[in-house]
Amino acid sequence: MAMSLKALALFIVALVALTLGWVLLLMRAEEREAAAEQRFPPQGQFLRVGGIDVHAVVMGRGPDLVLIHGASGSTRDMTFSLAPRLAENYRVYVIDRPGLGYTDRLNTTGASLRQQATLLRQAAEQLGASKPIVVGHSYGGAVALAWAVHYPEDLAALVPISAPSNPWTIPLDPLYRVTSSDWGSRIVVPLITALVSEERIERTIRSIFAPQSPPDGYAEEVGAALTLRRVSMRANADQRANLLGEIKAQVDDYGRISVPTEIVHGTADETVGLSIHSEKLVDQIPGAVLTRLEGIGHMPHHTSEDEIVAAIDRAASRAGLR
Repeated sequence: MAMSLKALALFIVALVALTLGWVLLLMRAEEREAAAEQRFPPQGQFLRVGGIDVHAVVMGRGPDLVLIHGASGSTRDMTFSLAPRLAENYRVYVIDRPGLGYTDRLNTTGASLRQQATLLRQAAEQLGASKPIVVGHSYGGAVALAWAVHYPEDLAALVPISAPSNPWTIPLDPLYRVTSSDWGSRIVVPLITALVSEERIERTIRSIFAPQSPPDGYAEEVGAALTLRRVSMRANADQRANLLGEIKAQVDDYGRISVPTEIVHGTADETVGLSIHSEKLVDQIPGAVLTRLEGIGHMPHHTSEDEIVAAIDRAASRAGLR
């Protein structure tokens, strides 16, 4: 009996300690989220689209152009350098995708490519964009492709940059497998939010840019800490977990894309492989042109900005906008 009471007391103590530790960890996560939002506040305006709060940055004058950021990103990735440069000749709309930056989540299962394209199209239209050039980087390029597939009359030209476009066989990254699961979303995501270090964030940014380096000041401005908020980590994980199936669902429709299409991809991209994706995509879209950037990795909109701007200008000229 004494041993049973002692065991019960130890169990209660352990349970109380575990509960207290979890509460403290959640408090730490909330503190870091608040600090991230204070350090990286919204840059643009908010609009209500179908019951969803959408954050968008608008700048410049000229033909309408929508920039769609990639996974784990936000408007800040595009406004760091590319959007201001394009604003010299275009009316640029940079919009946070659902659950990332300061745009609300669409659902708790991972907004599909089509759902995201629909939301961004409606937001751009509400902001005054009419048949814009649609430019998307990485995951954002897949959203841009969905826009072109499902709303072919509502864009003037298409520019996918380092975009996943065709099915692949490499398994989903273990991080996304865990964080998109129910238990991982509940337990692992708060742990990452509360405990991941600045050094780890910087290493991840450098790995995304490899074999190039991030431009000076990028890590301080891009707002990676916003993506480490629990809501954004969950949205991002669900979207990445669903991406392969959604690519498979839309790949057969690329042949129906009729707008001028300029594809840009680095030959040294190890995140989204050129041969798996863009080298196939150029033959799937009638009249598409592929620009291969020799030795360039996954972030050419920063490391090869001149070539990206040139591709956009070509798309605009082919669409009769310049």
